[in-house]
Amino acid sequence: MILATDYPFLDIVGTMLVFFVWIMWFWLLIIILMDVFSRDDLSGWGKAGWTLLVLIIPIIGVLIYLIAHGSDMGERRANQVRRMQKAQDDHIRSVAGGDGPATEIANAKQLLDSGAITEAEFNSIKARALA
Repeated sequence: MILATDYPFLDIVGTMLVFFVWIMWFWLLIIILMDVFSRDDLSGWGKAGWTLLVLIIPIIGVLIYLIAHGSDMGERRANQVRRMQKAQDDHIRSVAGGDGPATEIANAKQLLDSGAITEAEFNSIKARALA
């Protein structure tokens, strides 16, 4: 049975450090592989080659990829975030519809003032906008 006295503090810190580096390594592999597979400028053979290099010779493959494409990774990620934000904004605008009931009532009031609609039609538009 292992007791706290049998496992000194520096061994605990060392174990935590090794665990942290291990998690970081897998995170780095996942990020690189996600970047490789999301690229449009690489062919299937290029993607397979980078995947094999990163998985068969991990440290050298990761370092080569980061040196060769590190700055491109950031640009691709920033562009992807911008595209996703624009798509979300467009979706929100399309779902939100018009500018709201105040705009509809103001437009109807202008039509009423110009004589294009009657008072009854204005009241109907106003009631529908507020409903």
